Amino acid sequence: MSNSDAFYFYLYVTFILFMRSNQVTIKDIARELGISPSTVSRALKDHPDISIQTKKSVNQLAKSLSYQPNAIALSLKHSKSFTIGIIIPETVHYFFSTVISGIEDVAYDAGYKVMICQSNERYDRELANSQMLYSNRVDGLLVSLAKETQNYDHLKFFLNNNIPVVFFDRGVDAFPCDRVLIDDYRAAYSATEYLINHGHKNLIHLAATHNLQIGIDRCKGFSDALKAHGIEQLPNNIFQADKFDSAYSVVEGLIKEKNLPDGIFAVNDLTALGAMMALKKHNIRIPEEVGIVGFGDGREAILTDPALTTIDQNGYEMGKVAAKLLLERIESDAEFFEPELKIIDTNLVVRGSTR
Repeated sequence: MSNSDAFYFYLYVTFILFMRSNQVTIKDIARELGISPSTVSRALKDHPDISIQTKKSVNQLAKSLSYQPNAIALSLKHSKSFTIGIIIPETVHYFFSTVISGIEDVAYDAGYKVMICQSNERYDRELANSQMLYSNRVDGLLVSLAKETQNYDHLKFFLNNNIPVVFFDRGVDAFPCDRVLIDDYRAAYSATEYLINHGHKNLIHLAATHNLQIGIDRCKGFSDALKAHGIEQLPNNIFQADKFDSAYSVVEGLIKEKNLPDGIFAVNDLTALGAMMALKKHNIRIPEEVGIVGFGDGREAILTDPALTTIDQNGYEMGKVAAKLLLERIESDAEFFEPELKIIDTNLVVRGSTR
């Protein structure tokens, strides 16, 4: 796009936003009647699930307020680039590559191209990625949040401009958009319980930062499993270590302090591998002396000796579901929709790192 084209496109978008700000919207009608915008939308379309009285109230108010569907916004919506954007935290995790595979298979089958960005777990990179994707006129955005991200204005900007956003793997309850997640709490609980049931009683958790909901949920699953089995929750059995190097340092420190646990639940597979490397350096047998469970079921999980017991997050399925949901939003004529939460099943893959 030339500079002059970009300038006129900017003016066009600014004009549209100005026009929209002076028009009565579905949200205005919903606020006046004390009902949800999705109910208003369905009532205006004579949906059979909406009562006759509600339809009557909505249509009367819409007429009195001179409500008209935003034809300009709808025409823009259907003037699509047939491109969707993806922002992932890191490409180093095999899990995210499987998610991308699922997204691409669905997107390409539907005639859409995919633009992939990496935040490197940094908020500033995520912000820059989102701005670049918007400038390239993506029709929708799939995001797995960076660890540093606590401000979501850059993502709200997409929603405010009729560009749907779907979170996958990592999301926040407070942000009003669709999410495709796993039950991190239940998966962590089952992994910890497996260690306990197979004779590992003195456990530690190598945890993610609590800036992320997945870190909170996996930590709570670990703690609640200990509590349910009558194992004392100690203040020093949870360590913030969600990378290979930090896990290696923590476990080596525990070995030197002669305070080694007999079981480790790691927040991801690379963290588990860091712990395994430290144990191997000191000739500590796995799983006879220390059992280890990871999270993610990446390719590296079967290349270790012993192979790693881990949680399979079904990344490919998550990518497919997230892409299908985003495309539904892109191709819908609805001005408003209630955000959905879709949960992807996980399963524990038992290998040689546990008894």
